[in-house]
Amino acid sequence: MNITSCQKKGVLHIRIATRFLLSVTLLATVWACNPEKKESKQAVEQDSTATAADLKPADPPSNFRHKTANVNGVNIHYVVGGTGEPLLLVHGFGQNWYMWNRLLPELSKHFTVIAPDLRGVGESDKPEGGYDKKTMATDLHELIKKLGFNQINLAGHDIGLMVAYAYAAQYPTEVKKLALMDALLPGIEPVWSQVLASAWWFGFFGWPASGDLVAGRERQFLTNFWPMVGHVEKPFTQQETDEFIRAYAVKGGTTGAFHWFGNFPQDAKDNLEFAKKKLPMPLLAMGGEYFGAAFLKDHSKLVATNVVEAKIMGSGHWVVQEQTEQVQKALLDFFVDK
Repeated sequence: MNITSCQKKGVLHIRIATRFLLSVTLLATVWACNPEKKESKQAVEQDSTATAADLKPADPPSNFRHKTANVNGVNIHYVVGGTGEPLLLVHGFGQNWYMWNRLLPELSKHFTVIAPDLRGVGESDKPEGGYDKKTMATDLHELIKKLGFNQINLAGHDIGLMVAYAYAAQYPTEVKKLALMDALLPGIEPVWSQVLASAWWFGFFGWPASGDLVAGRERQFLTNFWPMVGHVEKPFTQQETDEFIRAYAVKGGTTGAFHWFGNFPQDAKDNLEFAKKKLPMPLLAMGGEYFGAAFLKDHSKLVATNVVEAKIMGSGHWVVQEQTEQVQKALLDFFVDK
């Protein structure tokens, strides 16, 4: 039987993940047999978590303010600032609203910018359910309505791409323009199965116990995960690093964020229904040279009729931080151009 390259990669990643989990199990056994070391290790982890979780949330630019709204049965935290038409920015995994902070000063010259924390992370609520992207999009739709807007421009990165698509698919007449940034849509083939076979972390993140395993180790986890899908070495500033870690160290943050992955099977079913009617609004497919640029334009054409492309050269997955100027220019060219 012939095995495709993607399948080979998938097998390799599964083996790596298995060895990793076996190593963790072995270490846990050693610690269990040595109470003194176990107590010391737990104390360090607890101190680290307490330090991150107790940090003050990062401040946005001076013309922005922190807000919280109760919508769709949950409290959603967001920052808002600027003037003009609304632009909703949706973050992805491993980051929170602060991923947009470098872009907010310039974008706010043209738009009223709203950047929320998705349910499950940071200062937003972390309920037991509601992590399918259809429901998460409804959170944001109700937020936009509460703010008094009828139509928006919309951009989403990573998990935020999936939420942004679910928003546009459910409320197509209320989205003027849509930017999908360096990720893909569950269930939309052939790319979905190909990435699923090689991105072993999708399975780990979606495992129900993973949030509890990572809780207390947010710094160690995130600083080791970020480079796996990036290209530029150390793209985050120290302040960005600390804020992202803090947002996931908030009680329930790792569990809530991992639920985003655990709901991929439901998202795939929803997306197959959404895709039966292609999106009518202009769509910008923005991919990093070393990840999304390879497929995102064609992937987007499967769900939308009017697709343009922006390739972010020299970038891996973390496009906003790896190549800030290119991303800012591409977004402005797309959203400001009438």
